[in-house]
Amino acid sequence: MKRDFISAKDISKSEIFEVFKLAEEMRGKTSDSLRGKKMALIFEKPSLRTRVSFEVAMMELGGKSIYLSRDEVGLGKREPARDIAKVLSRYVDVIVARVFEHDVLYELAENSSVPVINALSDLEHPCQALADFFTIREIKPLDNLKIAYIGDGNNVAGSLYLISSTLGVKIKFSCPEGYELPDRILDMGDRKILTLVRDPREAVKGADVIYTDVWTSMGMEHEAERRRKDFEGFKITEELLSVAGDAILMHPMPVHWGEELEEGLLEHPRSVLIKQAENRLHIQKALLLFLLG
Repeated sequence: MKRDFISAKDISKSEIFEVFKLAEEMRGKTSDSLRGKKMALIFEKPSLRTRVSFEVAMMELGGKSIYLSRDEVGLGKREPARDIAKVLSRYVDVIVARVFEHDVLYELAENSSVPVINALSDLEHPCQALADFFTIREIKPLDNLKIAYIGDGNNVAGSLYLISSTLGVKIKFSCPEGYELPDRILDMGDRKILTLVRDPREAVKGADVIYTDVWTSMGMEHEAERRRKDFEGFKITEELLSVAGDAILMHPMPVHWGEELEEGLLEHPRSVLIKQAENRLHIQKALLLFLLG
């Protein structure tokens, strides 16, 4: 029976650690485990880390990938998602989709006979969250872990909350009023692990991880000016990091330097941004093995 990975809720606690184990075993290694397998990448949004990590992951496992841009596919416009899924299922062994609307992923999955993986939607970014927790686990124990998330309640924040719910990790979420996680996401997880605070300094006290993301996600560029004003005071600075002691700094990248992160923090001793980016490859490789191997 085929298995999809559309939401961070699609994977159990034991399966998360199974994927982590696979990622550790396959780090820096190549194999023929997926020799003859084909992966279709349907990307409505541009990407650096997600596209390259998936393509290299499949390559290092012996398989092939086909990249399909927004203009080539016209998902839901030139052709309905259901038709695309039915056709691609006859050509490839897995569909990886980076889309605007989350529900398009469910339409793809319902009509596909091969696994569908969410490579980002407006609601979730589960591959990113898996890689983030894999990164944290390399540095900090997950038991009694405390995350401070400063910023917008976007797709990355949603998937972090859902993985945290599964693992029992506590999050202090700090954002301006009106930028909280949507109820659709909150209802899928465990609200008890989440504490909402408005003051970023209060959020980072005692934190093991300080996490932020862009204030304006792709597709919301028309809101950028208003969001910059609303998020004044929510920038992660070196001074704010000092309040948190030895907390590590995380960001999924790309960064809008000078907005959510102060210039120069990429090189900060507690920054793990590049490690996060690297671990996308290892987790993508493990996830493909988990679903196809």
